[in-house]
Amino acid sequence: MIKIYGILIVLGLLGGGVYGAKYYYDTTQNTITILRDNNTKLEIAVDTAQDSIETLQGDMTKLANLNKGLQEDLQKAEAYGDELRAKLSNLDLVVEAFKDSKVLEGKMNGATANLWRDFMGDTGNSTDRPLPNWLQQFPSRAGNQDSDQSGESSDTSSSITEATPTE
Repeated sequence: MIKIYGILIVLGLLGGGVYGAKYYYDTTQNTITILRDNNTKLEIAVDTAQDSIETLQGDMTKLANLNKGLQEDLQKAEAYGDELRAKLSNLDLVVEAFKDSKVLEGKMNGATANLWRDFMGDTGNSTDRPLPNWLQQFPSRAGNQDSDQSGESSDTSSSITEATPTE
């Protein structure tokens, strides 16, 4: 009987050892599978992060170039504003208005027509569209013969009035 109990104990120990080894193997294989899946997910996340970094760097380069262009445009606009301030400080509009109001009106309306065209161009509208009615009509009085009567000149010193006569 002791032999039978001894054999049963040995078989029990061997069965427990085999079961323990099988349990350890299955657990290890599950852990390896989970780690492999996590590694794949991490590689995908790293690739996505790297693509995002490259995109951000490209965007930063574009933004830097655009910012540089805007800065240059701002400097040009400030220089133009300074030029206009200098011209305005040299003008005495009241005296000029008393001397020849029609010439001043022509200059002002020519400048307004140019600004109108610039606004239309800057907002994406075609500059081929006609000017507003208040800028289209010419007075009956002829001005400087070498001035641009079509209103297409960029010179704002036109002596032709492009507005409706105030008569």
